[in-house]
Amino acid sequence: MKKEVRFKIVDLLLLAMIILPFVAGIAVSVLTSPVSEGISITGAQVYFTIPMPLMDLPITESQLVSVLVMIAITGLCLYLTHGIAVVPHSKRQLAAEWIVEKVQGLVDENMGPRFAGYAPFIASIMALSAFSSLACLVGLYSPTSDMNIVAGWAILVFILITYYKLKGGLLNYLKGYLEPVPLFLPCNIIGEFATPVSMSFRHYGNVLSGAVISTLVAYALQNLSALILGWLPGFLGEIPFLQVGLPAVLSLYFDIFSGLMQAFIFAMLTMLNISLNFPEEAYERRQAKRRNKALHAA
Repeated sequence: MKKEVRFKIVDLLLLAMIILPFVAGIAVSVLTSPVSEGISITGAQVYFTIPMPLMDLPITESQLVSVLVMIAITGLCLYLTHGIAVVPHSKRQLAAEWIVEKVQGLVDENMGPRFAGYAPFIASIMALSAFSSLACLVGLYSPTSDMNIVAGWAILVFILITYYKLKGGLLNYLKGYLEPVPLFLPCNIIGEFATPVSMSFRHYGNVLSGAVISTLVAYALQNLSALILGWLPGFLGEIPFLQVGLPAVLSLYFDIFSGLMQAFIFAMLTMLNISLNFPEEAYERRQAKRRNKALHAA
């Protein structure tokens, strides 16, 4: 009996860990957002700035929401795996196993068995991106609408790509800039750094454009409603009747479908860029040389 009570208490705490970060974020947003009239499309609010030697570090709304999203995702993972057993006996464990199987299958299919251990990383990227985009549904600023956040993810992926490229040796890596002919050196250098730029701008641009379009349409419908139906008596003339329906449909597409789609695309680009840029033949040759040296040394 005590174990059941303890189990339920832990469950409630984990559920609170999922919900309370968003509640806290909404409270901070309400208390700190400046009052504005009419349409307002701005970037992430800057709360304060930390002085640094080279450049001051601003603490922004997107950073705060990113931290809250990570806390909520951690709580969700702990909740799904709470009370896990060898033989599944709960729907949450079945859901957790289904997620693991799907992500592992996605990684195996697109990256191959060599990168099978990347499944948790890819799952983290998809979850962080998806939840960050969906944060706008509860009135929070979407971190994916901030170029700084998405560019940070893309730079991390770029570091991983470069790391695996160097697995084939520094000489092989540098020689890649001269292929197919040395004349392509400038183009290859630009192409190398174009990867994180394109990944970040694609994700950021799609999410931000959706938010801007939804805001403009909602504002236009509000004004159109006031123009056409403003003659209605009393408070009825102040109700934006034309805003009912279309903004919700646009939100379903831009905030939910598009946000989830961009999370999937970013994860796919991460998997493909890492696996396809791995010089497997050069890596195997280096490993063979090392094994031969080790045998001769022995």
